[in-house]
Amino acid sequence: QVQLVESGGGLVQAGGSLRLSCAASGRTFNIYVMSWFRQAPGKEREFVSRIYWSGGDTSYVDSVKGRFTISRDNAKNTVYLQMNSLKPEDTAVYYCRAEIPPAPPYWGQGTQVTVSS
Repeated sequence: QVQLVESGGGLVQAGGSLRLSCAASGRTFNIYVMSWFRQAPGKEREFVSRIYWSGGDTSYVDSVKGRFTISRDNAKNTVYLQMNSLKPEDTAVYYCRAEIPPAPPYWGQGTQVTVSS
């Protein structure tokens, strides 16, 4: 079993920054990739960013490129999402997801990010 605990959400003004963290615990010895998703009210959950645990390759949804940066600390089994130049449309619950084959993906409980205009 794997547990994911997100932190770092909050209320920030447009143009501000937040740093989200997601700490994985339990059977984490075979992490393949960790990702961030978000879900705004009334909308479907969408992919934001991912990082491959071994090589560190990253990818982002177009709407956050140049503003968000994903990183990882392998020793702490923690993934981060640095969010800069936040916009009101970034308001959502942000979820961490871990892919640890062969198990199905694990999800965190989510952390609220609210950006005021």
